[in-house]
Amino acid sequence: MNEPITESTGNVFSDLGFSNEEATLLQLRADLMASLRQAIESRGWTQAQAAESLGISQPRVSDLMRGKWDRFSLDMLLSLAVRAGLHPHIELKAA
Repeated sequence: MNEPITESTGNVFSDLGFSNEEATLLQLRADLMASLRQAIESRGWTQAQAAESLGISQPRVSDLMRGKWDRFSLDMLLSLAVRAGLHPHIELKAA
């Protein structure tokens, strides 16, 4: 028996049943964390070097690298992205 295939909405959090608002916030946080991890890795920073550059503790960098999104607010992730030399922006589209 074949299971029906449901096409993704493009937001895994929405697909998991979160409200539109919560799914959007979670996706933004996940995207920012991924960009920060990529920036840290591409620069070859150790966690200690990343901590110094970002102005946070090494355990916080560890949380970031391990994807512990629940430990970071959207505001904090935006601040870290700017400190890392990234240029975050928000694009609004009509639904």
